[in-house]
Parts: sequence; structure tokens; C-alpha cells
Amino acid sequence: MNKTSKYLLAGASVAAAGAAAVGAAYISTRYLVKVALDREQPKITNMDRAKQLLRGYKDYGPFLDAMDSGELKLKNTPHEEIQIESHDGQLLVGHWFPHPNAKRLVVAMHGWRSSWASDFGFVSDFLHENGCSVLYAEQRGQGSSGGEYMGFGMIERYDCLEWIKWIDSQNPKNLPIYLAGVSMGAATVMMTADLELPENVRGIVADCGFTSIHDIWKHVARRNLHLPYSIYGTLADSLCREKICIGTKDCSTLQALENSRVPVLFVHGTNDHFVPVEMTYQNYQACNAPKRLLIVPGADHGMSYYKEQQRYEQALRDFWRQYDSCTAH
Repeated sequence: MNKTSKYLLAGASVAAAGAAAVGAAYISTRYLVKVALDREQPKITNMDRAKQLLRGYKDYGPFLDAMDSGELKLKNTPHEEIQIESHDGQLLVGHWFPHPNAKRLVVAMHGWRSSWASDFGFVSDFLHENGCSVLYAEQRGQGSSGGEYMGFGMIERYDCLEWIKWIDSQNPKNLPIYLAGVSMGAATVMMTADLELPENVRGIVADCGFTSIHDIWKHVARRNLHLPYSIYGTLADSLCREKICIGTKDCSTLQALENSRVPVLFVHGTNDHFVPVEMTYQNYQACNAPKRLLIVPGADHGMSYYKEQQRYEQALRDFWRQYDSCTAH
């Protein structure tokens, strides 16, 4: 075999290896994007273990037990199930807990592959005891709401706007309205901030929210899954556009907060292994509206209220006290 033939064979081998690597990256990225966005979860042996791997933290037994208890209690509390239609024709389901002597109204948005009762079971008693009428929404692509895909806040912000319109229709006294969200729900309410909102939307509570779908996917890929995000990121963006017609960099909380005038209470735990606390610092810096920051030492993802209930409740009371009677924007 002459040198030319050897070089050709070597080049062919390299090209084949490169093609195989790209093919493997495409298959794994398509699978991960399906896990991230599709209502129907991929069929794997242990989805709970897969979620733990993606979120980057271990099984916190006492926390999960407390969460399960709060979820069950909230679900079994008498309330009204509400159905509305989204801007794109999807069924949206919510759970309405009116307070007989309400001081304010709250639209609450839960997180990724979670539920309204799971994410807000902890804090629901406190909200009721402090005069809040609450609409707990079920995010699209999850639970009883319609939609085949989740949008990591990029689509859900318009659903949140529809819930704001609905809750304001139940508000003859023109009481202040607040938006509250946990994780992806926090990203949802922050991305809602620069939409055209009623004047009585007085504030946003964003607990452990990320900055963008691109940023959180990049963080999870590199830190929790130990994958390079260069080629994966390009493929993920293409697949995201294919599924929800929006790219991973097309919308961010940073952009929304720069343009918003609605006050925000940012909350995050220092030990968050899913959404790094640095993302809340970035959101805080980007926010041009009045803002407050509650950082909870030692709290992992969504655990700030569980870790420091009294500080969290005081932060909410102080926030309401300042903005209930103010024009926010």
C-alpha cells in the first residue's frame, strides 16, 4: 500500500469516527431534549434516579416527606378547579383558593416536572393565614393542562398573563396582585415581567429561578451530566426550535427584568445543585425595578422555605407591606 492510500484510509477513519461522534451526540441530545420538553417522559427503568442525576442532588428524606405531606393537605383542601384557554388554544387548568377577607391575590406557577400542590404545599397555609386568595396554575405540558411540550417559561409567560387576566376578573375591589414561582415557575413569572400587565400587579416572588433555557441546560450538561456543551448546545437549540418554535437563546429572564418596572423578591439557596445561586445574582443585577434578595445558607433546590421558614415568611410580609398600596409600574 502506497503512502497516498494510507493517508486516504487514515482520513476516512477519522471522518468515520467524527461522523459516529456526531451521530452519538445527536441521539443523546435528542433524548435529553425529550426529557426536558416533552410531556411524555422517555421510558426508562428509573425516572426518579434520572431526575436526581439531572438536578444534581441526593435524596433528602425529611424534606421530601414534608413536601409529600404538604402536597396531600393542599390537594385535599376544598377549592375550585378553573379552566381557561391559552393564547394558542391549549386548555389551562388552575386551582382557585379564594380568601373571604382577601388583602391580595397571588398567581402561583410551579416548576419543571413538578405540580402545583407539591411546590406550594409548604407555603399554602401561610398564604391563607395572611389574607391571600391564590390561583395555583398547572403549567402547560404537565398535569391536567394541555400542550405536548414545556417551554421553560418562554411559552408559559403568556399562560401566566392569561391567569393574571382571569384572577383580575375575580377582583372587584382592585386588590394588589402578585406573581410567585418556584424554579421553572420562577423563570416563568420573571419572563412575564416585561409583558403588558395590569396596574395592580404589584410584585413578583422568584424562588430559585434560572436565567434562560440555554444557561440552565448548559449548566446541567456540564456540571451534573459531565457533557461538553459545544456540539450538544447547537443540537439542543435546533431540537428546541423544532418542538416549540423558539430557540434556547431567544428569551431570558435577564432581558425581561431589564425592561420591567415590577418589584421583585429574589430567593435562592446557596447549596442549589440544580439551578446555581449565581443565576439569581445575575437576575438581581439585571433587574431595573425595585428589588430585594433573600439568600438561604445551606438550602438546596426549592428548599429555602423548608430551611428558613421564619426568614422567608418575614421577607414576604415585608414585601407585601411595602408594595400592597403602591403603584408598581
